[in-house]
Amino acid sequence: MKQSIKDSKIQTKDSRLLVICVDRDNDIGDKANIETPAVGRDACIEAAQRLALEDPEDADSNSIFAAIKMYEDLVSQGYKAEVVTVAGSADRGVAADEKIIKEVKYTIEKFPATGVIVVSDGEDDESVIPIIQGVVPVVSVKRVVMKVSRSVEYSYAVFGKYLKMIAYDPKYSKFFLGLPGILLLIGGIGSVFGYTAEIFAVLVSIFGGALLVRAFDVDKTLYKWTRPTPSGFIRLFMLVGGIILILSSIPAGLTALDPIVLSGGTDIISAITDKEILGQFVAGALPILWVGIGVIFAGTLLGNMVGSNRAHTIDILRLAVLASLYPIVYQFTNIVLHDETSFTLIPPLLAGLAATLTIAALLFWRKRKHKDETESQP
Repeated sequence: MKQSIKDSKIQTKDSRLLVICVDRDNDIGDKANIETPAVGRDACIEAAQRLALEDPEDADSNSIFAAIKMYEDLVSQGYKAEVVTVAGSADRGVAADEKIIKEVKYTIEKFPATGVIVVSDGEDDESVIPIIQGVVPVVSVKRVVMKVSRSVEYSYAVFGKYLKMIAYDPKYSKFFLGLPGILLLIGGIGSVFGYTAEIFAVLVSIFGGALLVRAFDVDKTLYKWTRPTPSGFIRLFMLVGGIILILSSIPAGLTALDPIVLSGGTDIISAITDKEILGQFVAGALPILWVGIGVIFAGTLLGNMVGSNRAHTIDILRLAVLASLYPIVYQFTNIVLHDETSFTLIPPLLAGLAATLTIAALLFWRKRKHKDETESQP
């Protein structure tokens, strides 16, 4: 048993190891004008020194020195070893990987290695390890990270990934680049023509509206409602009709106001805080407002029915809740206008709750029954 272990150690020492320092973006060629592959200890030292002189902050020079140290350690341990620095190209694409493979194969022809040790300074250089593995077995990988720079390196990689996503992904670039671009363009035009204050108000309004649209998925909802399908046209028609009715509730509420109450020239703040004016406005606007909201909800229901969407339970329940809330809101206006006791809200509240629970129970019972019948069919 001891003899076999000894033979194994002798065989390990006889293996030929090639230490490869990978510079995928070819800083060594672009900055130091070094031709690769740089084979041998002296060639690698010269390449590292020239790169360090050209760009002292480049981490590739430290990787080359680390590869040289790894080579010297292997030689001192009795291994047959060689060191080489290979480089790709600035675009880091397929051409860079092809160049690295050619240089590795060239070095293997000069020094027939049984295994390689890859030395790199980051994940980008290590991405070529599977390619090198196809030429010669990779027995070890050593990453060289300068002190206190590891977290910076990872942060830079993550930050760069998200910047690229924001710049090139249409899903994100429309908001993160398109919106600021529009704001800057409007601001520049306004500054040229001397409308700085007015443009500032417009910019703030646009920015606030864009944030609200994105926060509440208004764009996705509008796209769903305006799809070029029969159900989409029905939703669009009912949506526009409902919005018009909701807007028309404002003049209806103003018409309901008592002219005597407004004859004193009441300002807006006083009118809003005056309970009689507020009650008259709500009482006049409430019917047409509720009809407008109901038209929008009914558009959703009809669109789902036309689109053969059987999930009508929520749509019907939404209309039921709207109808149940009307007596409660109407009674609230009576309390404001006629100083009725708040206990008069209890009967419509209980009646609306009972009606909502009853309709919800019937709808879900019907849905469960339909599901059971569907599952029981062969």
